[in-house]
Amino acid sequence: MAWLDLVSYFFAGLFFTNAIPHFVSGVTGRAFQSPFAKPRGKGLSSSTINVCWGFFNLVVSYALIRRGGNFDWRATGDVAALGLGVLLMGLLCARLFGRFHGGDTSTPS
Repeated sequence: MAWLDLVSYFFAGLFFTNAIPHFVSGVTGRAFQSPFAKPRGKGLSSSTINVCWGFFNLVVSYALIRRGGNFDWRATGDVAALGLGVLLMGLLCARLFGRFHGGDTSTPS
């Protein structure tokens, strides 16, 4: 197992987790923050933009897992690297998006 494979799986976890809020918001017809909004990261993008952005993140995640190495669900290192990426991006999303949607009560509005 090469360390570059683990880095690839870690980033796949980041991209996969980032895809979830964008894609779900988009398919439910809600505007949501995206890198294309004005101001960047604070303004809202259309549901169509979010579906496209979420799908792009899914494609990148798939490519990193599929092409990054020989991912094995039974290999603890592979799953741990992917899971760590998922966890860290999940915490980051909770912190960033929580400011705008009432999920982060420690940050004043």
